[in-house]
Amino acid sequence: MASVDECRQALRDLAARLDRHAEMQGKIDLDRTLACRITDLDTAFHGRIAGGRLVDLTDGDDPKAKIALSTTSDDLVALVHGQLDVGRAVTSRRVAIKANPFDLMKLRKLL
Repeated sequence: MASVDECRQALRDLAARLDRHAEMQGKIDLDRTLACRITDLDTAFHGRIAGGRLVDLTDGDDPKAKIALSTTSDDLVALVHGQLDVGRAVTSRRVAIKANPFDLMKLRKLL
């Protein structure tokens, strides 16, 4: 099981990757709050996706987040480091993403 610090670092790594992607590909019209819930650690992080970037990342849950991702600590780390495919993780229910269908389509461009 990954630690809270490892999950926090994985999300920082994801934010850095999204920054690089936004610089190369241009902005994506998506401005939504995001919650990332780590089920096996009973912890959460939240932030905002703005222009294809993950910003204002901090500890704690946001129950009103427009996009919510739930997964285990190990699966989060594996997703961010490319060891677990997002599509397969969602279909196998290792990862749950709650968002409206239009936001999901835009998220696919980011991931």
